[in-house]
Amino acid sequence: MTSEQHTQKATHNERQALTGLRILDFTQVLAGPFATQQLAQIGAQVIKIEQPVTGDMTRGLMSASSDGMSPSFLTCNLGKRSLAINLKHPKAKEVIFKLVSQADAVVENFKPGTMERLGFGYEAIKAVKPDIVYASVSGFGQEGPRASQPAYDGAIQAFSGMMSISGHPETGPARSGYFSVDMSTALNAAFSITAALFRRHVTGEGQRVDISMLDTAMMMQAPQMTAYTVNGVLPELLGNQSPTKQPTSNVFKSLDGYVQIIAMKEPQVEKLFKALGHEGDYAKYSDPSTRLKCTDEINALLHPIIAGQTTAHWLEVFNEVGLPVSSIQNLAEVAAQAQFDHRLTFTEIDRPADQKGQEGQKDKVRVVSASHVANPAPPTVQSPPPTLGADTTDILAELGYSESDIRTMQSEQLI
Repeated sequence: MTSEQHTQKATHNERQALTGLRILDFTQVLAGPFATQQLAQIGAQVIKIEQPVTGDMTRGLMSASSDGMSPSFLTCNLGKRSLAINLKHPKAKEVIFKLVSQADAVVENFKPGTMERLGFGYEAIKAVKPDIVYASVSGFGQEGPRASQPAYDGAIQAFSGMMSISGHPETGPARSGYFSVDMSTALNAAFSITAALFRRHVTGEGQRVDISMLDTAMMMQAPQMTAYTVNGVLPELLGNQSPTKQPTSNVFKSLDGYVQIIAMKEPQVEKLFKALGHEGDYAKYSDPSTRLKCTDEINALLHPIIAGQTTAHWLEVFNEVGLPVSSIQNLAEVAAQAQFDHRLTFTEIDRPADQKGQEGQKDKVRVVSASHVANPAPPTVQSPPPTLGADTTDILAELGYSESDIRTMQSEQLI
């Protein structure tokens, strides 16, 4: 089934996990918005609260366009509505509390204490809606000696130890080439919020949920960190080697590129030696401990052979015998994979209006969206990302404000 068929199937009034629930989304940048987008794709109505004029800072992040619809923003805010309101305005509480009274969850990722200063902390929101799920996403958590410290993805990669176990011995620690902490925190937050909503469904009670980027980074490193806390041995920089240090699991240079080979189980290692024409040598290295002791010997044997043929050659050879193998693909090669025709990973949406008609640009753009498939009622994109404040008037009207009220709010620079 193609992703288009999945999307069509989801439009047939199927009830999704969060259908009918409303989320107030005070988040910006990546971790918070991508988390609430996951909730939107499983049925939640997400209202994105943004500052007038500037909006979510990600609207202009890593973008050559000035239309406020950067690629990062597009892929983290699908299916949401945007309400632009000045939270520091004296009359903001009236509007926000009306929204809270109709909401099931509030999600924010300000620096700890900011929401309290604005008058929208957990206790204030709970007083309006006792069974609210209130989720805060931050760098280090809401309490503790580092709670007030600002945090970004790269800083947490460094602080959490991630960079100490990534990189090559020759060149030192390395940061991941993508926002590994932000994006994993988003999925962790989506899980935590959904769990709290399910608990509320069972018990009738709301919940305060505290998600930190640091905690998420530790979860992502659980095997390595637990190996240290149990054995007291710090991991080394291994480059592209497997954390098992097995010389048969590594990135090997080919004649025209690189190939990743994973041969850890004995049948896999035996197949590797046989495919390379060294079946007779396998007996010398037929257990993991021996291979660890003989890493240099095995490297001297394997690397020159693999370097003598093209990546395509080795993909064919190793795939034929069932060895886990891949070329090192760039993003263009990955995006073109037919496998995605059977997933929901990508969604095609209308290009933002201000970008349409520009030379060489199509009217549709493809963005990363959902991380899983489910049937019936798969994740689905309810709508393209909103322009800043696109739904402000409609949302206020739904709350009972008249056209005159809204004009007054505009003149007072509340919205």
